[in-house]
Formats: sequence, structure tokens, C-alpha cells
Amino acid sequence: MSDFSQQLIGRSGYLTDGFADIYDRFRPSPPDAVFEVLTFLAGVEQPKLVVDFGCGTGLASRAWAARADAVVGVEPNPRMIEQARERTREPSVRYVEAYAAETGLPEGEADLVTCFQAFHWMEPQPALAEAARILREGGVFASCDYDVPPLVKREVDAAFDALLRARREARLRLNLPAGASTWPKDRHLEQIRDSDRFRHAREVVSHGWWQTDAERVVGLAESIGGPRGIFSEQAPEVGESLERLRVTAKRVLGERSWPLLLCYRIRFGIK
Repeated sequence: MSDFSQQLIGRSGYLTDGFADIYDRFRPSPPDAVFEVLTFLAGVEQPKLVVDFGCGTGLASRAWAARADAVVGVEPNPRMIEQARERTREPSVRYVEAYAAETGLPEGEADLVTCFQAFHWMEPQPALAEAARILREGGVFASCDYDVPPLVKREVDAAFDALLRARREARLRLNLPAGASTWPKDRHLEQIRDSDRFRHAREVVSHGWWQTDAERVVGLAESIGGPRGIFSEQAPEVGESLERLRVTAKRVLGERSWPLLLCYRIRFGIK
């Protein structure tokens, strides 16, 4: 069992009642372009098996269903995996409640092991060792993270960024480290290379469009970094920043639907 991941989940607020629903409603599923990059890297038109580490509520796992013969989502958070099972109708997708370093899956069968917005939640070297174990020769491990804030409209983006900054500053002041503070995303590629389990590793970038509106922009922001309750009453600026984003998004976007641009950084290793 990963002590790091267990402690991070415990203090993250992701076990809070209702948070898994917010996460599933407002987080984006990966865009087609990212899946196209990943299947290209694996050298297949349609993977036989994809394993999705840190699958959360199954957003990526469900999206893989139309593109792979079989998908296994791996997630240790019981609230998240419960939501994933409730929301999944695709018969080719199943879930395993486990940490990424201890999946119990057969050796050498996966074409791809993906990790969407989740690798920073894991101790990287044990997770990479498990990924390499369950991948076939030539299979690919890929950590995929999108940049925040996304690109919507200038004023909305600025308010979103101000909220993220308020959360980071509150975490520092209150000694509430996030997962990415221990295993920064910009070092994921270094971790893959340092594992010595992959013959080739590099980073590529992709992007995807997502239709949004004021409610979805605020919901996405609220889903990032856990619920406001983890800051208790000691960081009122976090709630104030969220409300400023809400007011700004409503004023700028109104009742209309707007395109939102997400930029993905794909750090991968080929076994």
C-alpha cells in the first residue's frame, strides 16, 4: 500500500460527500486528439487493453471504451470508484479498487497504461514499475495533464488564475501540501526516464476543445484541488476568489455556451 497516496487522499477532501459528483460533472473527458496521439505512440489502431491508473470517476476510462477492446480503471478512492461504477454503462470497462503500484493485473498484456491528471498522486517509481510489469513489449505508459487555467475569455481566465493562486498560497500558509508539491508535474518525464524501465521517453503536446458555460467554468475550478472545506475558516480568500470567478464568468459569458481550449502535456515512455 502507498502511504503517500493514502495520506494524500485522506487530506485532499476527495472523500467528502458529494465531491465525486462535482468532479464527474465538471471535469472534462480527454479529447479525441489525445487518444489519437496515444494510440499512435502504441503503434496500434485500436488497443486490446488499456489500463487507466488513478481513473477517478472514470472520465477517461469511459472515453477509452469506444477506442479499445477492453479498459481497466484503477482507483484507490472508494468514493471515486463508486461513482465510476455507477456512471459506466460500457461493458468493455471494468474497475479495480487498488493503488497504481499494486494492481494485481496480469503481466505483459496492456498496450497502454494511461494516467490522466493523476500521476502526481502516486509515488512515481513504484507506479512506473507496475506499469512496466503489466505492459507488453512496445507498450506505452503516458501521464497526461492539462494546463490550468484553460483558455476561455481573458477576464474569466484571470479570475480562474487568481483562485488557483489563492489556493496555493493558502496551502503554503496552512501547511496543506498538494500531491503536485511532492511530485511536480514538470518532473514526470524525468521520473519516467530515471526508472530505466522504458527504452524511449519524451514529452509531446496536444489540445482539445470543450464547450463550456459560466456554470461549467466555475464547476471545473471548484473540482480542482479539492473542496473549499479543506481550508476551514482559516482561508476565507479561497471562497472569496471562487465567488469572484462566479460573478466574472456570469458577467462575461452570460447564458451562452463558449469554446474552451485545453492544452495537454503528454509525458510518455515506450517499454
